[in-house]
Amino acid sequence: MSDAILALEDGTVFEGLSLGAKAECYGEVVFNTAITGYQEIFTDPSYSGQIVILTNPQIGNYGANGEDSEAARPYIEGLVVREFSAIASNWRSKEHAGDFLSRASIPVISEIDTRLLVRKLRSSGVMRGVVSSIERDPAKLVEKARQIPSMGGLDLATQVSTKHRYEWTKGIDPCSPSDRIGESREPWLHVVAYDFGIKQNILRRLVHAGCRVTVVPALTSWEDVLSLKPDGVFLSNGPGDPEPLQQQAGNVKRLIGRVPIFGICLGHQILGLALGGRTYKLKFGHRGANHPVINLTNQRVEITSHNHGFAVDPDSLKQSEVEITHMNLNDQTLEGFRHRSEPVFCVQYHPEAAPGPHDSHYLFEEFVNLMQKI
Repeated sequence: MSDAILALEDGTVFEGLSLGAKAECYGEVVFNTAITGYQEIFTDPSYSGQIVILTNPQIGNYGANGEDSEAARPYIEGLVVREFSAIASNWRSKEHAGDFLSRASIPVISEIDTRLLVRKLRSSGVMRGVVSSIERDPAKLVEKARQIPSMGGLDLATQVSTKHRYEWTKGIDPCSPSDRIGESREPWLHVVAYDFGIKQNILRRLVHAGCRVTVVPALTSWEDVLSLKPDGVFLSNGPGDPEPLQQQAGNVKRLIGRVPIFGICLGHQILGLALGGRTYKLKFGHRGANHPVINLTNQRVEITSHNHGFAVDPDSLKQSEVEITHMNLNDQTLEGFRHRSEPVFCVQYHPEAAPGPHDSHYLFEEFVNLMQKI
């Protein structure tokens, strides 16, 4: 352990302890309120370009393993916590979570008053920041924070996307004998999944629901997608601002009416753009595993997992084309919609539940049902 500094663009400085090798990282400072699931958060490509604060006061206490990652490596730029546990105790643990991050050269700063920090970001909005165990001059770090590009206007999805097409065949494995995951179907429907920063549990859920999945790069043309003869197209989550993704939205627009489409998170936002809508940046975003969303089609409230900093403006969508299906009960932002005449639907939140509750797993079955009808 060594001294470390977190500096924000507004001049606020926090001093703490660094875990692992001396390093420095830069990004938008955001917070996640989930109680568990830190390894899934570390490895979610949607966090590219962001330094993540975890509000749970103790992190690392159940270690890390080879099954809970959402990508091949961590994507967070840095981690801010109150306490990073020196002890990892869990029957599934294979290594200390600190070692997991150190191997990827991800800086960690602990012993920070995360309650104070999160209250600040809730009040002022997310900010650019620097975590450093190298530079000791706070003024220099604040200036570095001010030089970081704003998240608005950044196309990070293309950067994190796969460079080559590949097949995904792995389904859901139970964590224990008592984990009731339901019966897995034989893969008989072909889904082409656009990778804008896709989480692996989404792919597992698609396979579990009976899909053979082909993952393609973010800039794959609509003609190339159709040449693969898909039964459906999936639009994935991902990082950055959706507004620059006009080429991706253009491809999706050409696919509407030709094949069933299901989008999650950034995929939801791209679908909104494809239908002529607008997106905007949220003050501090939605990141956690306990956000209430009402399903307007049946008036049921789902507890859902979130990770997004942008939203689709519902007033920008044509009500003659689009039906609003889900709304956030905390701030009334748009959480889901479907096309009135085409087999197209999407949600802003994460029904794959990694980490998070299982209330929304039914959406993968809805996608399968749409494909079966075509």
